[in-house]
Amino acid sequence: MEPRAYGEDMTPSGTPTTGVLLAAGAGTRLGRGPKALLPFRGRTLVEVLADTLFDGGCSEVVVVLGAEAENVRNSTDLGAHTVVENQNWAKGVAGSFRAGIEAAAPGNNIMVALVDQPGLTLTAVSRLLGSHRPGRVTAAAYPDESGRLKRGHPVIFDVGLRGQAADAANGDTGARSFLKAHPGLVDLVDCSDLCSGEDLDTKDQLHLLDG
Repeated sequence: MEPRAYGEDMTPSGTPTTGVLLAAGAGTRLGRGPKALLPFRGRTLVEVLADTLFDGGCSEVVVVLGAEAENVRNSTDLGAHTVVENQNWAKGVAGSFRAGIEAAAPGNNIMVALVDQPGLTLTAVSRLLGSHRPGRVTAAAYPDESGRLKRGHPVIFDVGLRGQAADAANGDTGARSFLKAHPGLVDLVDCSDLCSGEDLDTKDQLHLLDG
């Protein structure tokens, strides 16, 4: 792994942060099996992004698998991280979100990232960690066509909010309902100069794996 960007206490408050990588989907729209197994930089997407969260400053990483979980386990080297399975992955991302939070070390903040964002960089992870304030939610943001910042991923949930966010997760919306209900808690951090916040959902986006 590359050198870490911070020490053991990765946020200004000194509270460690667990990276939770949601990698349970089947990649149905893309039609190439689970996105976790897509080839990326000579490895698999799930391996690279899990290491990116750790190298960027997360104190630990929890990888949440679902579709073809056994195949993903057997085809990757995730031994440096905690791997959990969401047996009900087909019911939506909420179960994976809760599983990741439950597996994270008690007392840690949570940084939630998506396996289908190959543009994520360790410098973006580091910026988010360094920008986080206690009691808040810190979200990577990217400008839309009008130039207005739009919330994306990763998202940091402060340790005091992680339980509430997990309880509010429902269906395929993950933490969206919690974030919409508490907009005043969310700090947007522009990461567009460091990474792409684009999701890899369809075949015309496969170029995102070329980086």
